[in-house]
Amino acid sequence: MGPPAGPQRQFPSGAAYAEALQHTRLCFQHPELKGARTELTKLGLPRAVSGAFASVFSLTSAVSGQRYAVKCFTRHVPDQEQRYEAISSRLALLDPVELSQPWKLGFEYLPDAVCVGRHLYPVLKMDWVEAVTLSAWLDAHHADRPAVSGLADRFAALTRDLSAHGIAHGDLQHGNLLVASDGTFRLVDYDGMYVPALAGLGGTERGHRNYQSPLRGNDDFGAELDRFSAWVIFLSLKAIATDPALWNRLHEPSGEFLLLTEEDFKSPAGSTGLQTLLAHADRAVSDLAEQVRSLAFQPLELLPPLDRAVPGPRAAATATATAPPAGAAAPGAGGLPGWMTGHLAEQPAPAPAAPPVPASPDGFHTRTALDVVVVVLWPLALLATVLLPLTGFPAAFPQLVAPLTLAAVATAFARSRRTERAGARAELATLTRQLAQVEDPVKADAKLRKERAEFEAAETDRQAAYPRAQDRLTAQYHAALQEAEKRRARKQREIAKKIDGLPEERRRALAKALADQQSAYVQNQLARRLISQSPPHGIGPRLAGRLATHGIRTAADFTNYRTVQNSSYNSTGAVLVGPGGRCTSVHGIGEAKAAALVAWRQDVIASAVARQPTALGAPEQQSVEQNIARRRTQLTARRTAVESEAGTARAQAKKRLDEGREQLARENTAAGDRARRQRQEFSRRTAEIQRSSALHGTLTTAVEAARSRRSGLTYVCYVRFLYSGG
Repeated sequence: MGPPAGPQRQFPSGAAYAEALQHTRLCFQHPELKGARTELTKLGLPRAVSGAFASVFSLTSAVSGQRYAVKCFTRHVPDQEQRYEAISSRLALLDPVELSQPWKLGFEYLPDAVCVGRHLYPVLKMDWVEAVTLSAWLDAHHADRPAVSGLADRFAALTRDLSAHGIAHGDLQHGNLLVASDGTFRLVDYDGMYVPALAGLGGTERGHRNYQSPLRGNDDFGAELDRFSAWVIFLSLKAIATDPALWNRLHEPSGEFLLLTEEDFKSPAGSTGLQTLLAHADRAVSDLAEQVRSLAFQPLELLPPLDRAVPGPRAAATATATAPPAGAAAPGAGGLPGWMTGHLAEQPAPAPAAPPVPASPDGFHTRTALDVVVVVLWPLALLATVLLPLTGFPAAFPQLVAPLTLAAVATAFARSRRTERAGARAELATLTRQLAQVEDPVKADAKLRKERAEFEAAETDRQAAYPRAQDRLTAQYHAALQEAEKRRARKQREIAKKIDGLPEERRRALAKALADQQSAYVQNQLARRLISQSPPHGIGPRLAGRLATHGIRTAADFTNYRTVQNSSYNSTGAVLVGPGGRCTSVHGIGEAKAAALVAWRQDVIASAVARQPTALGAPEQQSVEQNIARRRTQLTARRTAVESEAGTARAQAKKRLDEGREQLARENTAAGDRARRQRQEFSRRTAEIQRSSALHGTLTTAVEAARSRRSGLTYVCYVRFLYSGG
């Protein structure tokens, strides 16, 4: 039996389980596990994959040959058996046909299943799945854009499955998402799973830190647990599908994340990874990154599920079948999720149509009284032209054609008075003016294409410059670290050399102190030896008095003598040299007596040296030792200060790096925002050109039609109308 199942039951360690599983016939009672073959390490021990709460072993049943993953718990989990029973019951109700993929694994909670020592402990027996972790799959397939894009869609479908059934995994991350050979997911590690039957209980874990909202706490436990991590994973997959180079750029080998880490969510402004995604040229990537940034500091219960942005097939069909009522606000423009509203350029309103221009009639219609007059006038003019020659009335040619000329002028006048001609002129003038006000779409499109090409080239350069600027900051940081380290090492060598030289310095100080003491002793003996009391040979009281008169009373008052030439007597004399080098001439002291005085002084010195102290006294030696100790303390303090200075230099370099990165990120974000607005402006102008093109074509056609109608109002057409009525 197991130990008392108190609130904090003690569980064996992973190593203790591994030792027990060396003998599965003894430690297991379950028929599928008893005598099972355990996967071993090179050392012949059961191979364990250890986590925060358990160790997982691979066992192959000796009965069925089925392979299982057996989870042995190493830490206490509150209400463990109740939780697994609720999770098992809920998952058992899921119809595999209704799931997007076979992501759920069969498992069985076995209480008192494994014997370790003298106690029994529970295990979780799970189906073994041949698959690789999501990060390992991306290592191998990140360059395959269609495959990664398909995997992103299958992940979105997996989250829809969970959400539709009120289930939350609780720890969605690369290690718990396994990718099978057919490209579908398998979801493992159900320890922290939420199902409706567990409502009211607290959470057992907070999930992997690199996938969770900074606001998730230990007590958070509900159907919304997976929402933030789902957005993070979906963003990573879609970003890699769009730009495979992001995997090598933002992911670290064996890193416990995909593209973003906990620090990216906590400090978005200083985040290299998040800022890179926010500034990405692809709109879908930058919008998803903006969504993750906005969700990082929202309460979990307010986070939108991923399926709002990525509707599934059934959701799309339902949305099609059930149209919103008239006047209802759409969740987003053009079927986009509501959160993208405001991120996309506003769709320009349809261009106003050209003001209606009344079309001029085709030809002339309805004769007026003036038309009737013209109709009558032409026969009369012709008749007059014919009859005038027959009557014999003499007339010149101009007079003969005068009736016809009058008829022609009257016809022209009557035509000019027709409203059809005035309408045609007005219509053509109006349409021509409107056409002149519309920009030539061909020229506008060419100009826009040129501006867009220049903009995209500049954006490409800017985006390429951003990582280079980051690299420069990093290089400057490492250079500053190297310089600080060189300076620290140089100063430490100097200090170490001085500390190593302290024994020699002590020896020299002791020797100097002894030499100073001996010199002082000798000087004291010389000063106490009076010439008058023990005069040297040849120096009587009179000469001693003369010497005293010149300040030479003791052996300390002179050091030597110097010979001088006496020019008056053509003889050699002597002067005594004092301690300061001053020479003194004393009457009666010649070279012989000066030499006697110096010899006498040497005897005094020799006698003093023989009696001088040969060792320092305790006070003097203590003074030297104190000076050396003080010197050692100063050097040690200086060595500590050098380390502190190096630490300060490193901290300052790190601060400059962080500030530079933050400034660079802010500038890059601002530039990305400007680029996004510029692209919106390009989109607006493109739509404007498209509308202008349609209007330009309409007006051009209208002008041609107006000209055609006007051509039907010629003089000949008018004459035909007068006599034919059409």
